[in-house]
Amino acid sequence: MSAVDRLLEQARAKLARVTPEQAHAAFHDGAVLVDTRPDFQRDADGAVPGALVIERNHLEWRLDPEGTARVPEATGYDLRVVVLCDEGYASSLAAASLVDLGLSGATDLIGGFQAWKAAGLPVVPAPGRNRR
Repeated sequence: MSAVDRLLEQARAKLARVTPEQAHAAFHDGAVLVDTRPDFQRDADGAVPGALVIERNHLEWRLDPEGTARVPEATGYDLRVVVLCDEGYASSLAAASLVDLGLSGATDLIGGFQAWKAAGLPVVPAPGRNRR
């Protein structure tokens, strides 16, 4: 097993990862769905309606409830957050980082945006510049 595979395994051990259907239900129950994909991927494939777009390099700063750069959605450390990337690898590392930050309800979407789309869940053309 490579070092990055071990890192991914350790990250995922911290998470209760969710399927696209579970993520969709969690979102409708008040979870914050965070899309960390770069512009070019959202432009090419579309976006999840209502997802908060926070590029990966800003994620911890935007979701730290005590941080000065936080988004309004970062209301507390008990916030339920579902992170998605394109295929569900980078999102595992990102969600584990949020758990390390103290966001115990952070997790990621198994299979990422591609699994969401394949499950027939809502997708819209990229909404433009809604990054935080």
